[in-house]
Amino acid sequence: MRLRVLCAASLLLVLLPAPASASSGLWGLTDLAAQRVQIADKVAAAKFGTPSPIDDPVREQQILDSVAAKAPGLGLDAAGVVLFFRDQIEANKAVQRGLYARWTEDPGTRPPGRPDLGTEVRPVIDRLNAGLLSELAETRDARARRSCDARLAVTVRLTDARRGLDRLHSVALGESVRSACARP
Repeated sequence: MRLRVLCAASLLLVLLPAPASASSGLWGLTDLAAQRVQIADKVAAAKFGTPSPIDDPVREQQILDSVAAKAPGLGLDAAGVVLFFRDQIEANKAVQRGLYARWTEDPGTRPPGRPDLGTEVRPVIDRLNAGLLSELAETRDARARRSCDARLAVTVRLTDARRGLDRLHSVALGESVRSACARP
C-alpha cells in the first residue's frame, strides 16, 4: 500500500507542474472552470421560484457567439472554443437542476436571498468566461500534448479536493472541462 501511495505521489510530481505555473499546466483553466461551476449556485438562487427557466437559449448563444468571435484573435479554433464553452454552460445547468431538485425536496436548504442575475451574477460569469478564454490560449500547448487527458483528470480531482466540492459540483466540474484536451 505504501508503495502505491509513493508511486502515485511521484507520478503527480512528474506529470503536474506546481499550481503557480498555471501558464504551462492546466491549473488555471481547471480552477476557473470550478469557479464557473460554483457560480451556478447563484444563478439557480436568482432563478428559483421565478418564471425564469434554467435554459436560456438567447443568453447561451450570446456567450457562444462572443467566444467564437474572440477565439481567432487568441490563436484558437473557434469551433473548439464553442465546444468547450458549451460544456461550461451545460455543466452550469446541471448544477442548477440539481440544486432545484435539492431545494424542492428540502425547502430548508433554499438560499435565504435572491441575487440579482443582471448586476451581481452575470458580470462574474462574464469575467470567468474571459479568464477561461485566456487560459485556453495560455494552455494551448499543454492541451495539445498526449498526456493532456491524464493531467487534466488529476488536476480536476485536485481542484475538486482543494475547493471541497460536493458530488453535484464535482461531476459538473469534470463535465465542464471534458473537451479541453480535444485535439484536431
